[in-house]
Amino acid sequence: MKYKLNTPVEILLVEDNPGDVRLIQEVFKEAEIKNQLHVASDGEEAIQMLHQWENNQNKLPDLILLDLNLPKKPGGEVLKEIKQDSKLKCIPVVILTSSNREEDLVESYKNNANCYITKPLNLDQLINVIHNISDFWLNIVKLPHRDHGDVV
Repeated sequence: MKYKLNTPVEILLVEDNPGDVRLIQEVFKEAEIKNQLHVASDGEEAIQMLHQWENNQNKLPDLILLDLNLPKKPGGEVLKEIKQDSKLKCIPVVILTSSNREEDLVESYKNNANCYITKPLNLDQLINVIHNISDFWLNIVKLPHRDHGDVV
């Protein structure tokens, strides 16, 4: 599916598996989505990037793809921090994780995740999941304007 967006979409991918990062980059490229994919390889780096984004550009990502199993700061803590910050909380956060534990699912939704997706083990199914995420979040859903500073 090809996307016809007027402005590039800013996406923050928080993922520590280099193979998954490369795959997600390729799927977005193949879908011809006009985007800037920024990658943080651990939870601390993700929070640091978000605060730098906020301070330096006064603009934030349009979408965050967040793994739960991260080094330095777990994805669940990153999610909490994002959703408790008045300037960050309106950014949609898609949990994209290998965890299929019910506790992780429930905790993610309690902390205001916008959706929870378990990564399939099969490569073709994972590609399909990424395409579906792209289609839903970048084509179907209307996202807030990128300058989230005035969104309450």
